[in-house]
Amino acid sequence: MRVIEVVNVRWFNATAWYGLNLSRLLRAFGHETLVLALPGTDTFAAAQKFDLSPLPLNQNSANPCELARVLVRMRRLLEEFRPHLVNCHRGEGLIFWGLLKKFFPFALVRTRGDQRPPKGNFPNRFLHDKTIDAVIATNSRTLEQCRRILRTPDARLHLIPGGVDTKRFFPDPAAKAATRRNLGFSPDDFVIGLLGRFDPVKGHAHLMEALARIIHTGCAQTPRLRLFFIGLPAAFSKEDLMDTARAHGLGAVTVIAPEKADVPACINAMDLGVCASLGSEAIARATLEIMACAVPLVGTDVGVMPDLLAPEALVPAGDCAALAALLKRTLTEESFRAHLALTQKKRLDSLTDEAFLQNTLKVYHAAIERAARQRGKGG
Repeated sequence: MRVIEVVNVRWFNATAWYGLNLSRLLRAFGHETLVLALPGTDTFAAAQKFDLSPLPLNQNSANPCELARVLVRMRRLLEEFRPHLVNCHRGEGLIFWGLLKKFFPFALVRTRGDQRPPKGNFPNRFLHDKTIDAVIATNSRTLEQCRRILRTPDARLHLIPGGVDTKRFFPDPAAKAATRRNLGFSPDDFVIGLLGRFDPVKGHAHLMEALARIIHTGCAQTPRLRLFFIGLPAAFSKEDLMDTARAHGLGAVTVIAPEKADVPACINAMDLGVCASLGSEAIARATLEIMACAVPLVGTDVGVMPDLLAPEALVPAGDCAALAALLKRTLTEESFRAHLALTQKKRLDSLTDEAFLQNTLKVYHAAIERAARQRGKGG
């Protein structure tokens, strides 16, 4: 199969990761895959590091002259590569692919990994109804938005949360012991970890407030707690994060992983993972990685999280009291932690990279068949 993956995302966020990881898998399994990315961006650089040989295409430009040049380039690519399918991971430029589809025999797929709802205007609805052959949503909420706002028929709606590389992320007792030793965690410490960029939306402060409620109540049943953050500076720095920890009385128990730390090893060092996000998580890369390492995980009910975790592992976003109660139960009930781990293990079977690729290929084949039927009908 010949595929064009349009990953026109400026920052290397979860949407960009989803598109590049899919491109990597397609290539690994023998499908000719072209990756189109915005030149000079983090995503373009990441695609180069993935050895995807991305092609620069600035279809997000607002300059009419630039867009005219982009349209000519797109047409030339279609003539030379002759793709069976084009998958757009962002909405910018989607209308151009829709127009070109009238002249070239390819299927058009739109993957939605954005927390913002789609626009329900007539042109967007018409495009999704008449031109797009399949819509992939990365979580159930986005899928429902497409059904309700865009009125996309169920036959063309598909839920694919993504996948995780279980050859890189897996339970590793040796790495766990070595990492805990290097970070100063004792065998008796109970390490609670949060993996994510240092940004308010990831809920670092809310997790600290919830833990402070537990520690400062002096509950004798809870083990010796350590708080472990893995991530890179974004909206705030390591120093900002430590200042917040000290403000909650957690400075002495908080550790921040080095910026170039071995992420799988750091995840394995956790006894419990927490996704405390206040929003976002339309695609939850960190959650999948923690699950793959067989670390019990709890979180907030944002984005894709209800698709990944059991209801008893979730609390409302921003509800520190509810998060504290859930954490306390997880800390004090070993049977509950075992239940979480078992539930996650069963769920992970459909979330591996292999499952991600196979589920996507099923959608691609169905989209190609639909496009062929539509051409046969003359519409």
